[in-house]
Amino acid sequence: MAESDSLDSAQQILVVAPAWVGDMVMSQVIYTHLKKLDPDCEIDLLAPAASLPLAARMPEVRGGILLKQKHGQLGLGYRYRLGRLWRKQGYARAIVTPNSFKSALVPYFAEIPQRTGFLGEYRYVLLNDLRLLDKKRLPRMMDRFLALAVRPAGKLPELTPPRLSVDAQNQQRLIASHQLGAQQGVIGFCPGAAFGDAKQWPAEHFAEAGKALVAQGKTIWIFGSAQDAEIAAKIASAVGKGCFDLAGKTGLLDALDLLACCEAVVANDSGLMHIAAAVGVKVVALYGSTTPEFSPPASDDAVILRTGIECSPCFKRTCPLGHLKCLQELYPAQVLAALNAS
Repeated sequence: MAESDSLDSAQQILVVAPAWVGDMVMSQVIYTHLKKLDPDCEIDLLAPAASLPLAARMPEVRGGILLKQKHGQLGLGYRYRLGRLWRKQGYARAIVTPNSFKSALVPYFAEIPQRTGFLGEYRYVLLNDLRLLDKKRLPRMMDRFLALAVRPAGKLPELTPPRLSVDAQNQQRLIASHQLGAQQGVIGFCPGAAFGDAKQWPAEHFAEAGKALVAQGKTIWIFGSAQDAEIAAKIASAVGKGCFDLAGKTGLLDALDLLACCEAVVANDSGLMHIAAAVGVKVVALYGSTTPEFSPPASDDAVILRTGIECSPCFKRTCPLGHLKCLQELYPAQVLAALNAS
């Protein structure tokens, strides 16, 4: 990339990072590029508890600042105090990845000189390096993140895919504590999707695929949060012996380390799908109400499956037509074929 396309480097940079786990993974493209421009810069991330732990697995990031606010909560007074507290840090730049009004408040209150972000929700005063989002020029989420790290309308540099570090010692501890046994031939299942059930492949399909894989001599590990416990238990019960249900039993970084042990991972369009891709595991990514054209797994070892029916993608949390055909008609045989393909 030509030097004229880059922003002036800064010693300390604050990034208001995404709240969603998958978006947080994809935002790593910002930090890797900033480090290419200035290896000595120091990058801190401001994020809520749901996504902040991933900062510890991004080598480019110095540290994380916890945003103690619930999703959608304005918390004006809290954000003012947080901004004033971090003003003394002396950040020269801030990059705001979410498009909401509230996400730009802390850098404004911290009086950070350069505050970059897309126009979003009435942020004319809060941001002084406003960008207009050109969706045709920037079709993918990762493209949009990366665009915030270069000059306005500057040429996008070559994208470095997200790569998260893995803790090998923690892997072995988890394998022992959960009595997971042999690590060979493990297929990870990620049946959850925080966005809504319009992104969730049916439990019955996961179970059918799981039975076939166990019959082939594979072992199934099911990943997810506590809110995925019900669907995970349903799948594990149907598959039976050879299936380990870890949903709600591991933290986010624990799940990351165990996903890295897998031979391959079958996942909905979700945060865990992006984590699996970012730890270098083969991913079979299942898309229903969303599209891989916007948020694909950033991996050369990924197979994307979708039906492509007329009403998909609708980007709805639940199927507006009530039939969920975009996922119901994506059959286990297709997943098994993708897993078995070299």
